[in-house]
Amino acid sequence: MQASQQSDWIKKWRQMRLDYQLYVLVMLPVAWVVLFQYFPMYGLQLAFKDFKIMEGITGSPWTGIDHFIKFFHSHQFWTVLKNTIFISMYELLAGFPLPIILALALNATLRTRMKLTVQFVTYMPYFISTVVMVGMILQFLNPRIGIVNMLLGLVGLDAVNFMGEPGWFKHVYVWSGIWQTTGWGTIIYLAALAGVNPDLHEAATIDGANRLQRIRYVDLPGIMPTIVTLLILNSGNIMSIGFEKIFLMQNPLNIGSSEIITTYVYAVSLASSSPDYSYATAIGLFNSLINLILIMSVNQIAKKTGDTSLW
Repeated sequence: MQASQQSDWIKKWRQMRLDYQLYVLVMLPVAWVVLFQYFPMYGLQLAFKDFKIMEGITGSPWTGIDHFIKFFHSHQFWTVLKNTIFISMYELLAGFPLPIILALALNATLRTRMKLTVQFVTYMPYFISTVVMVGMILQFLNPRIGIVNMLLGLVGLDAVNFMGEPGWFKHVYVWSGIWQTTGWGTIIYLAALAGVNPDLHEAATIDGANRLQRIRYVDLPGIMPTIVTLLILNSGNIMSIGFEKIFLMQNPLNIGSSEIITTYVYAVSLASSSPDYSYATAIGLFNSLINLILIMSVNQIAKKTGDTSLW
């Protein structure tokens, strides 16, 4: 038995030597995950300590769950939680179906030139950096010289201070993000549609199905596993809205509508004159736990209602 195990190990080692290039390629992403995803977990103990810089992480005294209680009783708790959940759900409900619809429409069109043109036009915004994107938004929505308010003036409407009114912030953030990412999101669905068996379309056509019926009964079931998988992954990021864009769009006038958990963590840590790193770590850990619960719950629901799940 032992000789057989040694023989298996020798065979595996020889195979690894033959394919060493593949293992070298894998080492880079593995090193990135370990360095930036697993190694920082060592600092999570700060959430349960009163961090003292001179004493370091290990020497700082334990405080239990005091920082979590402090956050739950904070006057900012419900504000940042409500803003985070509302913006994430708004973004998911409004933005998730659009790449699917666009991919189905592009896949159904027979005009190659039109298809390529639409793909190019919708993909390009994705490559605009966050800083440039926010600069464009601020210029377009400027109350005095912005093109949007100029158009409103042409039809007799008063100028709107979009970035100064809290009620407009969520709409501007979500729909500018949808405009930027919808085209890029269609790539995965177009790849999934390319894998649909063409014989199914041929059989449906013979049975008298029109284009819409083929989309409904052939294309959608074919890409449903991809849709469910991406929905599960997106559900696990509901509490993790991108920090950079919201931070750049924030100002004192819309702070009540734009303050989310990630920007609040920054405000009480790096941006504070008396940073409380333990408190910020506790908030970040709470945020991550909510994401973990969400992705596990949605995955379990998907497993019970269908055949697709992450694990």
